[in-house]
Amino acid sequence: MKPSLPAQPNHIAILRLSALGDVCNLVPTVRALQRQWPHARITWIIGKGEHSLLAGLSGVEFVVYDKSTGLAGMRALWKELADTRFDVLLHMQQAIRASVLSLGLKANVRVGYDKARAKDKQHWFAQQQLVPHPNAHVLESFMDFARLLGVEDDHLEWNLSVPPVAYDEARVISGDAPYLVINPCSNARLRNFRNWSVEGYASVIEHAWVQHGLKSVLTGGGSPLEREVGDQVDALCQPGSVINAIGGTSLKGVLALIGNARAVIAPDTGPAHMGNAMGTPTLGLYATTNPQRAAPYCWRDFAVNAYPDAVRMYLNKSVDDVSWGQRVRHADAMDLIKADDVIAKLDALLAYTAAQPTTGPSDES
Repeated sequence: MKPSLPAQPNHIAILRLSALGDVCNLVPTVRALQRQWPHARITWIIGKGEHSLLAGLSGVEFVVYDKSTGLAGMRALWKELADTRFDVLLHMQQAIRASVLSLGLKANVRVGYDKARAKDKQHWFAQQQLVPHPNAHVLESFMDFARLLGVEDDHLEWNLSVPPVAYDEARVISGDAPYLVINPCSNARLRNFRNWSVEGYASVIEHAWVQHGLKSVLTGGGSPLEREVGDQVDALCQPGSVINAIGGTSLKGVLALIGNARAVIAPDTGPAHMGNAMGTPTLGLYATTNPQRAAPYCWRDFAVNAYPDAVRMYLNKSVDDVSWGQRVRHADAMDLIKADDVIAKLDALLAYTAAQPTTGPSDES
């Protein structure tokens, strides 16, 4: 017999270690749980880098697991939580590592994805599964955990913590002139193929500078690839039109830069969802992943969507004939995105937000 879900949980555990974009998409679920049960403790077991992004999130106790520590780190975490028993564990990470980690946590009931959405046999590690929700956006899949517990108020709220020092850091980089944030690279994973062309970004930067008077601030990590891309983009652009901050910011500093930007442009990577979380207009670039599943949630209508073309060209199928999470793993797929298409979407996004100003960045510290 399956254990029942708590009607009034006193202590909720969330297990989601990565990635930056996903943890941003999960925050509205946390806020929904807090509205439903304002006195419940929420403990979030999270990755090291992801914690540096979300540190200070109000009403949340973080327990950090550094994935590089492997099984030894798991044992240390289990020891840290040995005297803690959760009313419910929301297992939101579809990876075998997270499922192994979950085995050492004490909980009255464990909730995981339904079989259709589960990966790496994650549903084997849960006693209750989500109600099936075909073709759900990633954010909606997270919110389904709260809905299963009985939460009805699922309106979106983030209120990320961005301390004043982060805004100071951002201001030193951007200056006082209006700007875009462009994060040109996604994670350097094997056969990821989410990055757009240097020439494409340069064309968009030129248009933003000449037609809208907007500088472009380049953000990203300090990997050799990201630095090389940033230097190549910079070299193709007019002097003064680009500020290359790749490898030169903290994650909180990037949040602050995004919060004060006119818009964000990025492929399928964390800063696109950071823009969404900060209420900043966000233009996502999609060909190898389905934007209906993974684009910045509040700005899906402004995503450049070459995914159907990529599926047709490289998989010889239509979107209706592939699974919801199907990726197009071809090195040339992102070349289907044309600069004119991105420029048109940027013009539309800026016109739309000029007419309907968005909510400003969070001031929570």
